Amino acid sequence: MRAVPEGFEEAYRLQRARYPAGEPAWQPVHTVYVPADRFTERTVADWGERALSLLKSHLASAEEMAEVFGVPGGLAAVVHDKVLLKLATEPVEDLRIDFEDGYGLRPGPVEDGHVDQSVAAVAAMSDAGTLPRRWGPRVKSFADGDPERSARTLERFVTGVAERAGGLPDGFTVTFPKILMESYLGQFAGVLAGLEAALGVRLRFEMQVEAPQTLAFLRGDLNESLGGRLAAAHFGVFDYTAAIGLPPHEQRLDHPACDHARHVMQTALAGTGVELSDGSLAAAPASDRTLDVHVLWRRHAELVRHSLRHGFYQGWDMHPSHLVSRFATVYAFHLARYDSYRERVRAWEERRAAEGGVMDEPATIRTLAAALRRADAALP
Repeated sequence: MRAVPEGFEEAYRLQRARYPAGEPAWQPVHTVYVPADRFTERTVADWGERALSLLKSHLASAEEMAEVFGVPGGLAAVVHDKVLLKLATEPVEDLRIDFEDGYGLRPGPVEDGHVDQSVAAVAAMSDAGTLPRRWGPRVKSFADGDPERSARTLERFVTGVAERAGGLPDGFTVTFPKILMESYLGQFAGVLAGLEAALGVRLRFEMQVEAPQTLAFLRGDLNESLGGRLAAAHFGVFDYTAAIGLPPHEQRLDHPACDHARHVMQTALAGTGVELSDGSLAAAPASDRTLDVHVLWRRHAELVRHSLRHGFYQGWDMHPSHLVSRFATVYAFHLARYDSYRERVRAWEERRAAEGGVMDEPATIRTLAAALRRADAALP
């Protein structure tokens, strides 16, 4: 009788490749996307300055922080100081230069010109050390029927940045939207493979889950089938809710239909190393009045908390005001339970019950430890 069942070695090799064990790496808490025709080397600094001005004008004290965002009184001052520091030093962690919905359809020469304009801005930011830790373009979807335009923009962008910056700066990724056919993923991976050969670099991409059809081909071996080039899956709330026929007033990130889609994404991609990101709130303050700014912040904070509770630690921000509510909510979420999580991990390591007599399972300890690492990576 064989000690090892026939075929086990191959199955175990596939398991290790498909579901790599390991601690979660740093992941941005948000992606900011800016239409390509409006993007300049000042964009990130401008967003930070506008967000900081809003914070100082409409949230001057820790007490207001506690009231607007529901931050426990003991944490409000800490969260307030951390948000001030973040906005002053790193207001954007992940930047996407948008050539898709936020940009629209333009004549070919016009889009080429905006690609070149974006390339110059990225190169200038790289030279100045102001390029976010993650950055890159969002190209058009193949579902639009013009893959050549999508590939042309990507090639012109990547080769242009590499030439002007002396190589492709760290943190590059590209976002591929509206994937209605699974074959589009393989075709896009082929475009990346061709660029890799020319540039001598490894390129990865993010897919957007914006249609119910996309859920059908999410599975554990998807990244493997794409040569390991799939870095992340980002949920698109507005296209998704429109595609399933929700009325306009129900196109919201916390709708149960969106929860279902996110849970499918989690289930299909769990353990694969593919990052998950949530969508956005398409709203800005109705005016510069404090009341209107606070209304926007409260709503955005509700959505960010909803995403965090569902295990989505990244989302999309569409207006400088969102930076304030994003960072405040994320920091409060991590800090509120940080000490209790650390105590439970220590109790496990010391083989004793935690405070309150809690006896944790190994799987819970792994989750607690991961939460602490995620908090350490997110907090400034």
